[in-house]
Amino acid sequence: QVQLVESGGGLVQAGGSLRLSCAASGRTFSRYAMGWFRQAPGKEREFVAAISWSGGRTYYADSVKGRFTISRDNAKNTVYLQMNSLKPEDTAVYYCAAGDAFTPREEYDYWGQGTQVTVSS
Repeated sequence: QVQLVESGGGLVQAGGSLRLSCAASGRTFSRYAMGWFRQAPGKEREFVAAISWSGGRTYYADSVKGRFTISRDNAKNTVYLQMNSLKPEDTAVYYCAAGDAFTPREEYDYWGQGTQVTVSS
């Protein structure tokens, strides 16, 4: 089994930045693709960003491309989401996920508990 724990969420003003972290434990981390998803109140969960197991490929939702950056440090068993130029519509619970597929679809095997990001105007 793989356990994922997100951290780094909080309250920030529009235009500000946050960096989310997802620490993994259990099965080998480096061979998993990783993804970030988010869910706003009353909305369905949506894809944010994904990164391949080697870190060589990344993919972003159009809504965050150019503002968010996903990265990973396999030596630390950690994946990051750097969020810049935040907007109120970025407010959501952000979830980290791990799986065999590098995909924007919700086809991941393991999920974290989520961390709240709130962007004020």
